[in-house]
Amino acid sequence: MKPEVEFKETVRYDLTGRAALITGGASGLGLATARKFLSSNGRVVIADYSDSVLEVAKHLAAQYGKGYVYGIKCDVTNEEDIAAAVALCVEKFGELDILVASAGIGGTNNSIADETLENWNKVNQVDYTGVMLTNKHAIMQFRRQGNGGAIVNLASMFGLVAVPSNIAYSAAKGGVVNLTKAAGSAYADEGIRVNCVCPGVINTPLVPEDQKEMYRKLHPMHRIGEDFEVAAIITFLVSDDARFITGAAIPVDGGYTSV
Repeated sequence: MKPEVEFKETVRYDLTGRAALITGGASGLGLATARKFLSSNGRVVIADYSDSVLEVAKHLAAQYGKGYVYGIKCDVTNEEDIAAAVALCVEKFGELDILVASAGIGGTNNSIADETLENWNKVNQVDYTGVMLTNKHAIMQFRRQGNGGAIVNLASMFGLVAVPSNIAYSAAKGGVVNLTKAAGSAYADEGIRVNCVCPGVINTPLVPEDQKEMYRKLHPMHRIGEDFEVAAIITFLVSDDARFITGAAIPVDGGYTSV
């Protein structure tokens, strides 16, 4: 998979001693974020529905050091699974400082007249309710610890503007944007910050090669994004450099939502 732009390390954030839970952490943006956190001296638990999550964690540990990364299988629609993932982070690292709610699915492309309740429920359970539950349990842990915390939710550019051809996804991601604003303001006075990023189309194996040119034309930059570009913004948002930012929805979309 050829990158649209070359990776360039311009700023290094220091996450030394910070313990993070990343849902959807075995692939895509979640995995890219895990790598960025680990290279910033953070500690990470990756939680994912995929059976590969423990193997991915093992490979990361071999690269970044044992004791810095663990994996757990987790279904974000199951509240007990989320509680277990938070508990693992606390067990291994003694605390939870950061949550990245990256787990998500696209579902079936349906306009509203063609939507099925099955697809609607499935997409919203993962992309919306799953985010709510992970935020809930992370904030509960932050409040037990009493020293604040940082959350970044993965929304989408289609949470800021509608995508008529995928009503469930657009509605769920729009919900994540407003959930982020509500949670980010509700606990701001306790030092708990909640923000979200709204990526455009990102260059991953999920984007077919024969469709990339079409997606490039969607963005004013005439290219699609790279996972490391989104991971860099997420890392900034959980760092101390962003300590006065909460309730924000930040587009990382090559200008798509600006026109």
